[in-house]
Formats: sequence, structure tokens, C-alpha cells
Amino acid sequence: MNISPFLLLCGAGLLAIFSSTISKSPVLPLFAAHLGADPAGIGLVAAVSAFTGVAVSLPAGLLSDRLGRRRMLLLAALVFASAPFLYLLVGHIWQLMLVRLYHGLATAIFMPVAMALVADLHQGSRGEKIGWFSTATLLGRFAAPVAGGGILTLLAANPGAGFRGVYLVCALAGVLVLALAWFLPAGPARQTRGQSWGQTWGAFRRIMANRLIFLTCLGEAAVLFAYGTFEVFLPLYSLQAGMGAWEVGIFLSAQVITLALSKPLLGRFSDRHGRPPQIFAGCLLGAVCIGAFPWLGSFWSLLGLSVLFGLSLSVVTSASAAFIADQCHDQGRGSAMGLLGSIMDLGHTSGPLLGGLAAAWLGLAASFWLAALVIGLTALIFGWVVLKARPPAASRSC
Repeated sequence: MNISPFLLLCGAGLLAIFSSTISKSPVLPLFAAHLGADPAGIGLVAAVSAFTGVAVSLPAGLLSDRLGRRRMLLLAALVFASAPFLYLLVGHIWQLMLVRLYHGLATAIFMPVAMALVADLHQGSRGEKIGWFSTATLLGRFAAPVAGGGILTLLAANPGAGFRGVYLVCALAGVLVLALAWFLPAGPARQTRGQSWGQTWGAFRRIMANRLIFLTCLGEAAVLFAYGTFEVFLPLYSLQAGMGAWEVGIFLSAQVITLALSKPLLGRFSDRHGRPPQIFAGCLLGAVCIGAFPWLGSFWSLLGLSVLFGLSLSVVTSASAAFIADQCHDQGRGSAMGLLGSIMDLGHTSGPLLGGLAAAWLGLAASFWLAALVIGLTALIFGWVVLKARPPAASRSC
């Protein structure tokens, strides 16, 4: 197949995230309820795959350093291709949880390893290339709920057929991911040639001891903590303010579009002007934006703030993965991306949890202020340590 490795990665990433997202949005809670789950059971089913991401991303990245990127991407693609068919066999809620646990392996393996491969292949422009790869995955994330919702609407008279239709489309996308992954390169030849488990473990230990990498992971986790809060509590806040569900959908869609359009440009900016100041500025902007939501109540003001908050996410995430890759030898880059994946998933899932506790105790506005506090404190720590450190060249970092 005469297609560049980067385009193959972007195509595989788009289809992989489309397949992953259509399996859960909006079908998963509806399918769980169809099986008899109560609200607590639905929440548990939804959390299972997120737990997989936290637990598996780091080992997946480590194994990609030892076994090669292509092998791990093929393993993830096999899960993408096989898991959707298992939904067709589900008849009980516990079976659905097991399938979600298995399906969660796909994204948990694919994303950190794919990001590491992008970084391997594009050292001089990795910020821009990671930005384009992220944009491709965002397009898949944006299209999946529309497609899934459309299928369920067309087959509303027969919910069982609607669920089967969604998971068959999910399966088709997963099979295409496997087809594209087959043609992916293994990465630079120096990545695994002659590398022993001892060398891999040594690189992993250096990654874990590198405070620049760890603090950058925390910075991305903090903005995703706020993003999780935004996803869950802005709809509730907007409905309380008298807005309709369609207006809430515009807020969420506008943010995804902002991320998709701005990430490559901001990644290129970080390639040319440095990444730590960009991460620091993005965190501060995110703290101001998320903390300001409770002070606004009109459609246009919330829309503008949603776009600005999406821009702050893009400012941080377009530079953070590239900065982490800059700090690593080829031997440890997969481990570093796996660490980023695990910590960011932990931040994303803890935002709604802790925000819900704050809202139950102090009111809905407290969830936004908690998120602002988390980002603000993380930004100050990042700025004090990382900007002051003036990171050395990648070859001397870990």
C-alpha cells in the first residue's frame, strides 16, 4: 500500500476512536438500561473501560518499547475488530461489563503506542504531527455519536435491531482499523534492535524518575479533570439556566471543533517557540475559563466560554505529548506515552467524581471552582519546576 505511514496512522486513529466512541455514545447507557441495569449499574458499566485505560496504558507503552510499536498496534487492532461482535452475544449486564473491559484494552493500547510512533517518525515536527493525529481522532469522536444516534433513531421501533445495527457499524470500523494497522511500519530500526528487557526496564525507571515528564503528565491530567467536569456539569448548569438540550449540544460540539481546528496549528507553534511556556499558559487559561462558567448564564456567553475553554485544552495537549517525547530516548518513549495515558485517564475520570461530591456538598458551581483550583495549582507547580529547570536536549534527558 503506497500510503505514507503518517496517513495510515491518522486513518487508523480516526476509525479506532470512531469505533470506540460509537460503542458507548449514545448507545451504551441505553443498551445497559435495556438489559435491566439501574442508574448505578449504568454508571458502573460506563466506568469499566475507563479503568482499563488507567491500568493498561503504561504497560502497553512499556511493551511497545521492547516488542515494537507495530506489534502492539496490531494487538490493539485485533481487539477493535473482535470486541464489537461480542456485544451481539450479550444478554446480561455482567456480560456487558466483561465486553466493555475487553473493548477498553483496544484504546488503552492503541493511543499511547500510536502517539509514540508518531513521535518516533517525526522528530523535527512532532508537535504539529501529533496535533494532526489528534485532529483525526477528534473527527472520529465527533462523527460517532451522530452515526450511532442516527441508527438508533431509524430503528427506534425495534430497539434490539438498533443496538445490533450500531455494533455492526462499530465492527466494520474495527475491521478497517486492523486492515490499516497491518501496513504500519515498526518504527525506527534502532528502537528495539539489540534491546534487552534489562535495557527496557532501565529506560522505564528513568522515565518514572523524570520530574519534567511527570509534571507534564499532571498538567494534562489537570486540564482533563476540568474537561470531565465540563462534560458532566455544564449540561446540568445550562438546563438549570433555562436552556434546551440542543443548546447544550452546541456547546459540546463547538468545543470539539475548536480542538480539531487548532491542535495542528498550536502543535506547530510549540515546535517553533517551545513547549513548557505554552503548557503553562494553557493551564492558566483553562483555570480562568472553567472557574468563570458559574458567573455566566446566557447562551452566547456560555458558547464563547466553551470555545475559549476548548482552546485552552488545545494549547496544553498540543504541546504536552510532544514535550514528553522530546525528553526521551527511543527506548523509553512508549513508556512515557503510556504514563501520560494512564495519568490523563485518571484525571479525566476523577473530574466528574470529585466534582459531583463538591456539587452535592456546596452546590453545582463548586464543581467548576474545584476544577479551576486543580488546574491553577498544577499550573503554578509546573511553572515553578519546569520553566525554572530549562529542560535539556532530548538526548540527555532520560
